[in-house]
Amino acid sequence: MRVELDAYQVIEKEVKSSGNSGRVYVPKDWIGKRVKVLLLDPL
Repeated sequence: MRVELDAYQVIEKEVKSSGNSGRVYVPKDWIGKRVKVLLLDPL
């Protein structure tokens, strides 16, 4: 699949374990903003 997006900023991070889910931290300035999360590696 190929995805093309227009974005203001891109950060690539590894998802960390958090209880029974995963978590990715983003900058505090992003609070209240819309984001998209893309899986870059196969499951």
